[in-house]
Order: sequence, then C-alpha cells, then structure tokens
Amino acid sequence: MPTTLLSSWKKLVRAAPQATAVIEAAGEKVFSHAELAARAEAWRAARIEPLAGQRVVFALPNSVAWFEVFLGLLQAGAVPAAIDATEPPAAQRELARAVGATWLWSAGRLEKISAPRRPRRHDLCLLKITSGSTGAPRALPFTHAQILSDGRQVCRTMGIGPRDLNLAVIPLGHSYGLGNLVVPLLAQGTPLVCASAPMPHALAADCTRWRPTVFPAVPALLRALAASDISIDAWRSLRLVISAGAPLPAETAQAFFAQTGRSPQAFYGTSETGGITFDRGGEATREGRSVGTPLAAVRLRFGRGRRFTVVSTAVVGGGKFSPADHAELNAHGELVLLGRAGRMVKIAGRRLDLTELEAALRRVTGVRDALAAPHPARPDELAAALATDLPVNAVRNALRERLAAWKIPRRIIVLPAFPLTSRGKTDTRALQRLLHSKTEIQPRRNANEHAQPKAAFNH
Repeated sequence: MPTTLLSSWKKLVRAAPQATAVIEAAGEKVFSHAELAARAEAWRAARIEPLAGQRVVFALPNSVAWFEVFLGLLQAGAVPAAIDATEPPAAQRELARAVGATWLWSAGRLEKISAPRRPRRHDLCLLKITSGSTGAPRALPFTHAQILSDGRQVCRTMGIGPRDLNLAVIPLGHSYGLGNLVVPLLAQGTPLVCASAPMPHALAADCTRWRPTVFPAVPALLRALAASDISIDAWRSLRLVISAGAPLPAETAQAFFAQTGRSPQAFYGTSETGGITFDRGGEATREGRSVGTPLAAVRLRFGRGRRFTVVSTAVVGGGKFSPADHAELNAHGELVLLGRAGRMVKIAGRRLDLTELEAALRRVTGVRDALAAPHPARPDELAAALATDLPVNAVRNALRERLAAWKIPRRIIVLPAFPLTSRGKTDTRALQRLLHSKTEIQPRRNANEHAQPKAAFNH
C-alpha cells in the first residue's frame, strides 16, 4: 500500500508512543504520540455521520484539538479542510459552501452544509483553501503523496528533524503551517509548541520555558519582535527563524537580527505548490537580495515575460504550476520576485505595468512595501498605498527624481505597515478599500500586530 500521512503517523505512534507530540504553552500541557492518537480515535468513534469521502471544513485555533479533529477526519476517510477559527459562524458556513463541503465542524459539533457527494478519488489527503484576499476562495485538493512530498522537501532543505521543536504561531491549516508544522510532526515526529499568544513578550516567555529550535514566522510578527525591548537571551534556543507569507523588507530583517541575534531566512511558496525557495544562509534576506534558491527536488523553468513554472512532486494537479508572479534569477542563482503578473493599465494612452511601478516605489529609501492601482475617481491617473514612515510630500519629492510625471500616483496613502489577512499575507482588499475611500479609515487589526495608526492621505 502507498504511504499516507495517516500511515506515517501510525508508524510513529507504534515506534515512540511516549515521545512528545504537541505542547500547549498557555496551559503548560504536554501530549505524547499515544495520547494524541487516542484522542483522535475517540473523536472518530463518537461520530455517527457518514464522513467517508466527504469534504469536511473545520475551524479550530492551533491546539491539540486541531490535530485531534484533523487526524480523526483522516481516520474516518474524510477530506479535511482547515479554516480560520476567528471567522464568525456565518462566514464559516459561507466558506464551507463555497468549497463544496458536506460538513462543517465548529463550536464542538458537526453541521451539515450540503448533501453528501460521491467521491471521485480515494487518494486525497486534504483541501487547501486559498486566501480570499484577492478573490473568491478556492479549494485545492491534495493527495497524500503531494502533502508528504512538500513536508519532506521543507524538512530536508531547512534541516528540520525529529529532535527539533517547532514554535507554532502561524495557522496550522495554512499551506505554510501544513508544510512546516503539521507534516513534520505527523511524518517524522518533529514536535511543536502552540504559542500562548502571538505577542512579543508572550513568545519570549514561551521560548524561555520550552526552548523551541525552529520558528516559522511572518514579517508582521518579526517586525513587532524587532521593535520590542526583550533581552536577546530569550531567543537563544532558536537556531532557525523563517519568514514567509509576505515580503520581508531588508530593514526589518536587519532590525530583527540586531535585536535578537538571529537572522531571519526568507521562504517563498504558494498554496498550489507548497514551498518553492528558501534563503539557506540568511544573507540574501538581510540584504533584500532575493527569496533564496529552490528547495530540494524543486525545479524552476523560466519562459517569456519573466514568468516561471514550478516543477515538483508537491505541486497540486499535474506536478507543475506557474505562480502569478514575475521573477528572475540573480547572479547567485537566487529567485528575485518582481511583483504580480498581468497588471497592465493604460494611462493617457500609454501602457504601464503596475508591478514595475511598485518596484520603483519600493526603491525609495524608507518605503517598505507598495501597492499601485488606477485612481478610483480620476481617469488616466494612478493611486498607491505605501508602507512607510515618510510623509507624503517626502515620498512625492523622491519619486520626482526617478519617475516620469505621468507615472507618479496622484493619490498616495501612507501607512506604518500594510494590513494583513489572518494568514499573514497583505490584505489587498483592505488596501483597495483605503484607496477608494474619501476619508481616513482605520486598517483592520491583525492578530500578529497591535492596532495600526490611521492612514495619511494625499489626493
């Protein structure tokens, strides 16, 4: 029989039943392989609903209960899909319907969403649900072989083994969390500690108490840690700090290194492909040079227009996928992201690639990130949101030195940091709302950041 994520886990339980699987830092509870396996089996045994072959969406925060339900669903023959537990019940139901789920597990019970479906294939492991920040959510069906392949490529490239301890702050059900937290535990026994809270001092306390060695993070969290007054001693157990989910500005990487003594290492991937590249040394991240080189067993093929294709056994579907990013290889053989593809606009009859404009905006000293768009009310004009501490006039003066007048956005919004989705990615919908607003709007608060100051506008 082919190896599955579930069979890999059962083999681990038999080999090392008392080994640590999950730690809940908030309650200082430690669960062994055997204890987690027993909880998952008890969850499955308590279900009378027909789950085999059905899509089941579940909403739980990072915890032993997350694994209990996930493993219980796999044992029941279901196809699980994890979603953000902070979404209100109505939004959870809407998302479950959108991805064709039969059941939704939330608030401790199963709720029927639609009629049972006839399963078309029996090798599916789970559904990844893509972020809805740029469009309607989609369900990506992954096989056991693809999910295992991604986790193994991540662990091999990053040197993550059973003796490591992952600090689990990022959502377990996100593609990043699946490859860096879930599969390493279930396939090779790398335990994890669920953080008590995604706040700097809470994380420092967790690190001091539990001594994790690997910390998969997102830029917003690294930025908060870099700005904290926490002693460097709190982070001594960490040998690997990973940054993914959004671009990490070089100045944030440098500030984090100065504050913690640990160099963050950029990790790039997509929901469709899993991991793609990783900065193995950290220098490329601190210099803002690239997002690293391909993971083990991942190949990149470049075509026209700076588009590229990822070829890997971890890729959903036929083993190859072209991300919606422009990119190129630098002299070091590293992948340099140039922005999203297919974003051409016409300004007064002249064609402009918004991706190239955003790259020019990011080259202004002090600008950490940029999003460009057509002006919401003025034809043949542009608008832009910038993550920077600079005043609007200073940004505009800097742009006059490097851009033609018609390329300079008429409307500029400056923010100290871009709002993020619950998955740690730039919330482009929130930014678009800001660009279309006539008054100041408070960006949505993110779990990994304190409330952000209001945006400054210049029309």
